This record gives sequence, structure tokens and C-alpha cells, in this order.
Amino acid sequence: MFDKPVSRLGDKLFSSAATGAGVLILVILAGVAAFLVVEAWPALWADPEEVPGGDGIVLYIWPLLFGTLLAAFFALLIAAPLAVAIALFITHYAPRRLATALGYVIDLLAAVPSIIFGLWGLSELAPLTVEPTRWLEDNLGFIPLFEGPASTTGRTMLVASIVLAVMILPITTAVIREAFLQTPRLHEEASLALGATRWEMIRMSVLPFGRSSIIGGSMLGLGRALGETMAVAIVLSPSGGITFNMISNGNPSTIAANIALDFPESSGLDINILIASGLVLFAVTLLVNMAARAVINRRRDFSGAN
Repeated sequence: MFDKPVSRLGDKLFSSAATGAGVLILVILAGVAAFLVVEAWPALWADPEEVPGGDGIVLYIWPLLFGTLLAAFFALLIAAPLAVAIALFITHYAPRRLATALGYVIDLLAAVPSIIFGLWGLSELAPLTVEPTRWLEDNLGFIPLFEGPASTTGRTMLVASIVLAVMILPITTAVIREAFLQTPRLHEEASLALGATRWEMIRMSVLPFGRSSIIGGSMLGLGRALGETMAVAIVLSPSGGITFNMISNGNPSTIAANIALDFPESSGLDINILIASGLVLFAVTLLVNMAARAVINRRRDFSGAN
């Protein structure tokens, strides 16, 4: 018979602290949700004529939600392939010193304030896109994304999406890179021993192993893109409405940017309306992160042994 392990005071304190921290996160999350619901309640039942635009709360929030999803989707479309490519280069192609330095540089992007990205997008990136967007209008104008008229300032949804893509690149790359590094070494060596090239080994061993992390990291990046405020507020030139046109001045705004721009001058019911739009953003972001966690948990028990 084996003696039962002795539970020391330090273990009990640590276990209690960890449990308390987990419960505290849930309490804070529930508190935020309750605050948003209580403050948004008057706006949900307000007379449509009292809502800006006079069409009711749903038609007020829908264009903002559409702009939020559009900008985040195209940001993810740009960032996800780049993150996979960078992670593969760092883990399987670059020399160790270069890989370490490049990893530090990518991680440092996460420390840059969003307002800096916004200023960069407005002053540097936006002017560079003026001529390319005119070419897109002239040659690909039959596609709704590029139908134009092309913006003369470059403050378009396309530029906002590129800025968001750069901002979510660090967190997406970090998650994918760590997954690729955890690929069982035996799988890689077995593929190479059977005559596979390096790319074939990556395609058959590394990418399948990291598939759930690619999805999870992309969803985490999407969650940040959905809530980004200052960069979008600085870059975008919103005019309301719903459009898929990515290169014109007629851009739908995003929920976060609209709250940041309108909140200082709002009062009374207008504040409740902005909080109601924040409640929608909170729900969408929560659903995205829950989906990412569900995908990651599906392969949590996978290892080289099973």
C-alpha cells in the first residue's frame, strides 16, 4: 500500500489562489455583460425616431456590425497566410540565430500602440494605395470589391484591413509558431526517412499537427481585429451605409470606432444606444473566442504517441 501524498499548506494556498483567479474572471465577465445589458436596455425599447437615422436600433447597429465584420474578415484573410508562412520559415527554414531575431521582431509588433499603427496607415500606407486602387478600378471594376470610384486620399476599408492585419499578425504567428515547434520529431524524421522533401514533410506532418492551432490562432487574431478602435478611427473615412466596395470613400464604420468618435459628445439615450452597439460587439467577440477555444480543445489530447 502506498501512503497518501501529504497536502502541504503551500499547495493548498496555491490551489485556492488559482481557483479564485478563475472564478474572478468569470465574475468580471458576468459583471461586464450585466452592465452592458442594463445600460443598453433603454435603447433596445426606444422609439425608432429617437435613434440616430430614425430607423430604429437594429438598422442603426447593422451597418456598424457589417463594417466591423468586413474589416476583420479581410484583415484575417491577409494575416492568416502570412502568419503560417512566417511561422514555417522561423521553425523549419531560417538559421537558428535569424529565427530567434525574427521571432523577437514579430513579437515586438504586439507592443506597438494601436494609435501608432493608425498614424502609419494614414500618413504612409494610405497615399501608397491611391494609384493601385485606381488600377483596380480600371481593370477589376466589375468586381463589387473594386467598383470604385477609387478614393483620392487612400482612407479606405482596404487600408484599414491592411493595418488590422499587421496588428493581429504577432498573436496569430506566436500561436502557430508554438504549435509547429511541438510537432513530434519522430513524425518529421519518419517522413524524411521515407524520402519526402522538406516541403512534403511539412505538408504531411507539420501542417496536419498544427491545423487546430492555425484555426485557433486565426480566431484569436480575429477577436482582436473585431474590437480594434483607434487605428480604424484614424484611418477610415466612414460615410455610413452597407457596401462591399473596399477602395472608395463610402465606407461603413465599425462599432468600436463609432463608439470612440461619438461617445464624448453623446448624452442621455445616445449613450445607451452606443452601449447597445457595444453589447453586440461583446457578444460577437465572445462567440469568436468560444469558437477558437472549442477548436483548440478538439485536439488537446493529441500527441506523438496517439
